[in-house]
Amino acid sequence: MQVGIFAKTFPEMGAEQSLRAVADAGYEVAQFNLACLGLPSMPDALDENIAAQVGQAAKRIGVGIAAVSATYNMIHPDVAVRKKGMQRLEVIMQRCAAMGTSMVSLCTGTRDAEDQWRWHPDNASESAWFDLRKEMDSAVVLADRYDVVLGVEPELANVVSDAQSARRLLDEVGSARIKIIVDPANLFERADRDERRKIIEQAVDLLAPEIAMAHAKDRDTQGGFVAAGKGVVEFDHFLTRLKRANFNGPLVTHGLDASDAAAVGSFLRKTLSKVEQS
Repeated sequence: MQVGIFAKTFPEMGAEQSLRAVADAGYEVAQFNLACLGLPSMPDALDENIAAQVGQAAKRIGVGIAAVSATYNMIHPDVAVRKKGMQRLEVIMQRCAAMGTSMVSLCTGTRDAEDQWRWHPDNASESAWFDLRKEMDSAVVLADRYDVVLGVEPELANVVSDAQSARRLLDEVGSARIKIIVDPANLFERADRDERRKIIEQAVDLLAPEIAMAHAKDRDTQGGFVAAGKGVVEFDHFLTRLKRANFNGPLVTHGLDASDAAAVGSFLRKTLSKVEQS
């Protein structure tokens, strides 16, 4: 596994500067966000020369680009908002090769019209699932066109809210273009130790063949997000389950301050080293 971090964790702007900050903090790979270039995360257009700056900087510095963030609300109640999101998704897909990656990370969305990371009761409706399927089918067509992988992350607040709904999506769409990003802290809010371990084990076992990336953030005892190693997630257990599932991809942390980046990276590398030696 390669230990990585969200590039937008750091305040530095520009491809060279942001990826240099990633390397200086001790990380091998980054999940890139176009906000690091001073652009919207989902722009209406992206010049190929600007995109190429990311790939070129990554090669010079020796940091891999594990994915580019391309999140929009895939089941937004306004069809026009979804259409614009899909157009912007294609903009990013077109430039993935230039940026040195073949994966975009998605947000399966919520019926909440204001916040794509906030739960809405209609997320559990069949109409929400129908809209997701339509949107995902369109995204797969684009992914085939641009030779890109779609990273879907189960999130409690989204329509793909758990491992079971992620498995359903994989099975129904039936495309190798869809892969899974698994983050243990997104699989529960509050749970005791035994329940947390069971949820994580079931998720990895159910999704193992399609897991392309792992995320590493944590939960405190009140259910809030904290930096990896500062909460209740047992990362030795999580990484052991990933190892048993033969996962050897990027482990990317986020949800932390830049000042904590070096320490969190050290924690993850030490934990990973112990797991790999066991």
